[in-house]
Amino acid sequence: MTSEQLSKFCALSLGIFLLWGISGCAFQQPISSAEQVVYSKKDILAELAKANVVYLGETHTSVADHQAQLAIITALYQQNPQIAIALEMFQRPFQPVLERYLAGEIDETQLRQQTEYDLRWGFDWEYYAPILRFARAHQIPLIAANTPSEITRQVASDGLDSLDEDDFRYIPPLTEIETDDPDYRQMLRATYEHHAHGGHDNSDSFENFFAAQVLWDETMAEAIAQFYQANPDYQIIVLAGQGHIIYGYGIPNRVARRINQNSFRQLSVLFGETQTFEKSEPPADYFWQHQ
Repeated sequence: MTSEQLSKFCALSLGIFLLWGISGCAFQQPISSAEQVVYSKKDILAELAKANVVYLGETHTSVADHQAQLAIITALYQQNPQIAIALEMFQRPFQPVLERYLAGEIDETQLRQQTEYDLRWGFDWEYYAPILRFARAHQIPLIAANTPSEITRQVASDGLDSLDEDDFRYIPPLTEIETDDPDYRQMLRATYEHHAHGGHDNSDSFENFFAAQVLWDETMAEAIAQFYQANPDYQIIVLAGQGHIIYGYGIPNRVARRINQNSFRQLSVLFGETQTFEKSEPPADYFWQHQ
């Protein structure tokens, strides 16, 4: 695979490489328990309200997922108006644009243009527009969490060592980009080989792909942790692809590493059609049925 092909692959794959839909009943299965515990959506919302950070892992193209996200955000806001929404869909250099939108200084069309949404994310704007409108109407802080596309592509092509000092303005330092999780590596390798190489390994290309994915996770984790540290009374609701959330590999474990408080609590929710996972433990704390 050439560098150009790899960059295109990563642009399409990073963050959406696991477009799993997961549903069934709304239930929780604690990691430490082999028995499934079933809860109503009302009970799940009551538990989510107690968390410092709530992850709503989406399939990016699922209208039902985005509708459920808004329903959960609305319910949590009604219980506690001190919430913030962290968004994979917007990259960190564009945080001031989100703030101008919330302040009423620009309209929705200008927000879309000035964040370069169509170029940098590209999924149907109306998937997320109702959530953004709700945030603006209720003055809910929005967090642009993602890595700039230019940096992600560079790492996917040439690795973390190719970055120079200026590249770290919107991403964590190299010392905070941890690529040593063997389970996460194994999961991503299987996906990478299936989609990029048809089962044929290319070690250098995979290492760069894995580094780019981890950089994406670490950048979002840093944005979330920084907001929490500055605003500990706020609950943060994170909207991101399922692949960044399942089993805690992507964002959650990296946020927890930065906060390092015994009282700090995170919970995750997945949506969609039922799928089979190889691991015995559930990939998230809760599963949310759309019906």
